[in-house]
Amino acid sequence: MRRSDGALADRLAALREAVEVADGRLSAPEVGRARAVLAKAGAREALGDATVVALAGATGSGKSTLFNALSGSEVSTPGVRRPTTGVAHATVWGAADDGSDRLLDWLQVPRRHRREPEPALDGLVLLDLPDHDSVRLEHRLEVDRLVELVDVLVWVLDPQKYADAAVHERYLAPLAGHAGVLLVVLNQVDRLDEAAARACLADLRGLLDQEGLDATPLLAVSGRTGDGLAELRGELARRVRARRAAGERLLADVRGSAAELAVHCPETAAGRSRRWGRGAGEDPAREPADDLTDALAAAAGVPTVVTAVERSTRREGTGRTGWPPVRWTRRLRADPVERLHLGDERARTSLPPAGAVERARMATAVREARDAVGEGLAPAWRDELRRTAEVSEERLADALDRAVGGADLGPDRVPLWQRAAAGLQWLLLATALVGALWLLALVALGFLQLDDVVPLPRVEGIPLPTLLLVGGLLAGLLLALVSRPLVALRARRRGRAAGRRLRAAVREVAEEELLAPMTEVRADADRFCAAVSRAR
Repeated sequence: MRRSDGALADRLAALREAVEVADGRLSAPEVGRARAVLAKAGAREALGDATVVALAGATGSGKSTLFNALSGSEVSTPGVRRPTTGVAHATVWGAADDGSDRLLDWLQVPRRHRREPEPALDGLVLLDLPDHDSVRLEHRLEVDRLVELVDVLVWVLDPQKYADAAVHERYLAPLAGHAGVLLVVLNQVDRLDEAAARACLADLRGLLDQEGLDATPLLAVSGRTGDGLAELRGELARRVRARRAAGERLLADVRGSAAELAVHCPETAAGRSRRWGRGAGEDPAREPADDLTDALAAAAGVPTVVTAVERSTRREGTGRTGWPPVRWTRRLRADPVERLHLGDERARTSLPPAGAVERARMATAVREARDAVGEGLAPAWRDELRRTAEVSEERLADALDRAVGGADLGPDRVPLWQRAAAGLQWLLLATALVGALWLLALVALGFLQLDDVVPLPRVEGIPLPTLLLVGGLLAGLLLALVSRPLVALRARRRGRAAGRRLRAAVREVAEEELLAPMTEVRADADRFCAAVSRAR
């Protein structure tokens, strides 16, 4: 099958891309019909340049008589009921090795008659189809099948039923996009006088124009007397000589299939694309993505972990800067972070499961994110987006728990000021201990009545041992009190840092389990619509 340019090849490639993108995504009959068009294109390309012309019409339209007149012999018997198999007849102009037999095998037309080659019609394969209004269902199905496969369709009408709504609504009007590969013949004009024939043709021309078939030729013929037969043969010869009928029919089929697929590409979705995840910048999808992360973080227990980190940091900092003799009391309670069993993404944490409020918030956030991604998409793609976003709650809970359990909560370095405060506390404790021992020594000397032997230093009238004891204790208490706000400040800062790391881990889960699959659907929808646009 020759092509004058690459338009058909480009459109076929675009239609093939659209079908490939839709495969597994869209459950739409239009995709199946587009796949059939591609299969037909592949088969026709492999079967040569023959031009397949089919005569179709209703019972009594004289179709078989016209077929015999074009064939030059009585190949199809008029007035006899079709075989129960409902098969078509074929007349072939051309040599026996021209590939027409393979083409007819593909068309499943077993009844064949071969004519001697004629220069004007060499390469023509003419089919006489069963009556489209046959009482036999298999006949009607055979007509519908072959109408989709032939290169040129000649619809034969008669003066009595040329305006039959069944013909126009079921067959002619849907072929508006195929006007270039359609001929309409008003047969049996020999039964009309000249005025009636003109009126009948004018009325039929008006009907065709209203149905978008203004580019379709309309011929008046008589298969019985041969009137107009030369014009019909000339029209067929012109199409056979051009060797473009198959390509034009395929081009019309591709355009028609793309037009059907275009219902899944509303204009509001054209050229629109969304970016999700990290690096989204000022993308309008950022807000629902952030809301989704917040909801998942709440469901994963991130606030609980942040609180535990703050309490653990406060516990350790208070212990370091507090009075040394009571530091051991902190060991009576387990570390809040260790109690949650964090740090191993392969093991389950001890975080409480998400409650009803958290689950409802998460469902709302998923829905809002899905709606943001699917903005402007056709219903079929929104349904696919909905299926993609349906992640099982158990799977999502496991992924979140692993992410939170294995997240790095940040370095737990001891601040220099806490080290200095801890050293100063020990020094103050040693000072108080010196004062206490000194006072005990004085008590012992007083018991031995030797207190006058050893002089007692005083500072502003206060005995030095008393000053050391009380001053050391009070200074240690004051240092502990002053350190508490600083410890709390560090605990909050470390909690916020841990929260950011946990949110980043939750964001990765959101991207992997929800946002990335939804983004992929959106990208496929955009690719699909771009391919459909090229195919049209």
